[in-house]
Parts: sequence; structure tokens; C-alpha cells
Amino acid sequence: VQLQASGGGLVQAGGSLRLSCAASGSIFSINDMGWYRQAPGKQRELVAVITSGGSTNYADSVKGRFTISRDNAKNTVYLQMNSLKPEDTAVYYCNADIRPIIYRDYDDYGMDYWGKGTLVTVSS
Repeated sequence: VQLQASGGGLVQAGGSLRLSCAASGSIFSINDMGWYRQAPGKQRELVAVITSGGSTNYADSVKGRFTISRDNAKNTVYLQMNSLKPEDTAVYYCNADIRPIIYRDYDDYGMDYWGKGTLVTVSS
């Protein structure tokens, strides 16, 4: 199982970017999917999370500007980022709680997977 993120880049303040993260491999089911970020010199923090049922939760700093969504048929999670600010500059990581096929008979079993980060740079 692996997660592949894409969509980062350089954007001016006030601009928009859309991140994508696709899960692939021997997957039985995916529970929560989310995005985290880590700015230089800071700890990794939660940006947004979405459950398999579509419930969402956001960090206060991005509420009203970022939208997380997922396509369960494609095992993909998205992060639409609008009204970007310089303080949004960070490496963004996708995360997913996945039950691999070999554990299909284990109810509520999940393993934590991380994608390689994608850099988002917002210039002022």
C-alpha cells in the first residue's frame, strides 16, 4: 500500500492550489483520510481530515479557505486551498487509515500510511 501526493507548487498570496493523494496497492478499505503540514522549524500539524462517510474537520487556521474531499471509487483525497497566505507555506503530507486486504477479516483494523510530502510555497 502506498500514498502518492501531487499538486504542490508556488503560488502568490490569495491564489489557489489543489492537492491530490491517491492510495494504491492491496487495499480492502480506507477509513479516515487527511492532510497534515509541516512548516520549517515547526511541528507537523493537522490541516483537515475526512471520514469514509464524508464528515470533515479542519484546523481553525484554514476553516473557510480549505476544503477536503474524497473519491472513494478512486481511493483519492483532495485538498482545495483557496485564499492562500504566506503562512500556509509548508510541506503537505497526506495520511490514511487503511485496512490492507490481508486483514479483511479483522473488523475495525487499520494501519496508518503516509505519503511523501508535496511542497506548497505561498509568496507575499
